[in-house]
Amino acid sequence: MRAIQGIYVIWLRDIIRFFREKPRIIGMIGQPLLYLTIMGTGLASTLRPVQLPAGFDYIDFMYPGIICMSVLFTSVFSAVSIVWDREFGFLKEVLVAPVPRWSVALGKALGGSTISMIQATILLVIAPFIGLKLTFLALIKLWLILFLISFALTSFGIIIASRMETMQGFQVIMNFIIMPMFFLSGAIFPLKGVPGWMEILMRLDPLTYGVDAIRNIFFAGTPAYESMVTFSLTQDLTVIGVMGVVFIILATWSFNYAK
Repeated sequence: MRAIQGIYVIWLRDIIRFFREKPRIIGMIGQPLLYLTIMGTGLASTLRPVQLPAGFDYIDFMYPGIICMSVLFTSVFSAVSIVWDREFGFLKEVLVAPVPRWSVALGKALGGSTISMIQATILLVIAPFIGLKLTFLALIKLWLILFLISFALTSFGIIIASRMETMQGFQVIMNFIIMPMFFLSGAIFPLKGVPGWMEILMRLDPLTYGVDAIRNIFFAGTPAYESMVTFSLTQDLTVIGVMGVVFIILATWSFNYAK
């Protein structure tokens, strides 16, 4: 019972903090939209990096990747509150509370996942405006996939944050990791046709399978499916699921040794 209460309290605290930070909400929504409109339009008009069937354009290709980008940034950086709490002494109070430490880590993972889901849902609203139609069943599938991705990435952020002492150190390390993860995920350019060494890196990038899973849902049954999708949905979900399990186990283990 105490473990469940600990999970709930940590989750609720993150949600309350999120809704109190209005500039954070605006920035979370504005950043992916800027990427989509400016970078998507610019690359589509100059480089034309993806050959697509009639009726589809580069914005359609990039849109699932932008959703994953927003989930990536929000999920990983939601763990920054651990470093913040350590600097101000609140983390010590949490760690000495009569609840198991794994419940604190799980509560943080669920809190970050919930916040990421809120942002992703807002971005899904614009799908009809760029010509992508979603059925109710497709929307449910996307929510489930996005939750798995968010949970795995938040757990990954917790692994790093639980070992960091300062905000500056966390941000440097995460930027060093996050940007390559995003650019190698297939969000901007497809896996097919890249140099061999880059294809290996893209296949090793777990976010690649998240982007591909979302494209599986968006473009299933359309002429663009072969151009947009690289792996089967089963393969994508397997990799994401394994990634989530491994990361949350490492996150709880790392949190047990946090000070």
